[in-house]
Amino acid sequence: MTNITWSYSSISLFDQCPKKYFHLKVEKSIQEPESEAMHYGKDLHLAAEEYIRDGKPLPAKYMYIKEMLDRLNAIDGEKLCEYEMGVKYKDGVLSACDFHDPDRYWRGIADLMVVNRETGVVHLVDYKTGKSAQYADTKQLKLLAAATFLHFPEIQIVRAGLLFVVAK
Repeated sequence: MTNITWSYSSISLFDQCPKKYFHLKVEKSIQEPESEAMHYGKDLHLAAEEYIRDGKPLPAKYMYIKEMLDRLNAIDGEKLCEYEMGVKYKDGVLSACDFHDPDRYWRGIADLMVVNRETGVVHLVDYKTGKSAQYADTKQLKLLAAATFLHFPEIQIVRAGLLFVVAK
């Protein structure tokens, strides 16, 4: 039996179109071409990651997010960019595991986590580059927050938010 890993994006894709999900994720008979919006989102995420993690200057075209990133960077704690989390489910118990663990049940990636072990607080941020804040969907954040508690048992509070960088 094949171990199926689910994520928020895979469930959303299945909800959108089960046939598309089958061809992209199960059969893998097609590959979705990268649209201009997808390319922009990946490029912006990388620029934000390198700015926060490495202190690399933002490209001129992304300077409009500098103030937002500076506010996030000023939060006390360890900055974890594109943090990968896996969750196992065995004998009715959920537990943290590596993102690539062959027995994983779920996995997700946090765009930015600021972990403060002294205060027991994590700030969890998901960048949104193409969606209007009017249609905010916090389900993905809730899943990432739950995984955060498994991966960081010393954490007592997760403050999570969607950062709509284009919609202002």
